[in-house]
Amino acid sequence: MSTAVSTETSTWNIDPVHSTAQFKVKHMMISNVKGEFTKITGKLELDESDITKSRVEAFIDATTINTREPDRDTHLKSAEFLDVEKFPNLSFKSTQISKNGEGELSVEGDLTMHGVTRKVVFEVEGPSAATKDPWGNTRIGLSATTRVNRKDFGLNWNSVLEAGGLLVGEEVAISLDVEFVKE
Repeated sequence: MSTAVSTETSTWNIDPVHSTAQFKVKHMMISNVKGEFTKITGKLELDESDITKSRVEAFIDATTINTREPDRDTHLKSAEFLDVEKFPNLSFKSTQISKNGEGELSVEGDLTMHGVTRKVVFEVEGPSAATKDPWGNTRIGLSATTRVNRKDFGLNWNSVLEAGGLLVGEEVAISLDVEFVKE
């Protein structure tokens, strides 16, 4: 007699209308400049019995960068930064998920930006409990944060200020607020 345990896995799609991918970086070493990418897509394969066996993939359209300053956005899209003509997408694919506590996870994976892939760890709050929306869809949400050094991804452009210091900081804080819809 077999006593195999069945694992229930569900598929969830990122709702791009209710999800954000934001970043901040030091400007002139005195304040933060914040921006966002306005198009994010992806999937979550959620293992209902063991969340650490789940997998997530996310894709960001780099051409949708928005810092509320068109000239800066053009520069960030250029070959000196993201080079969106050559590398139109940023991506993340999880490789390991660990529980840190109730509703807290560490999600390690491969982040690809500017054609360079590096391991990063996102600290995650969630996922939330599943909720039905007014149209009958089931939704969950989560928030995730990490910090990366942009130079690790070949984003090396900078300018030295007359008084010393750099125009653009090297550390970039990334935050995601993601809503998923069950397939």
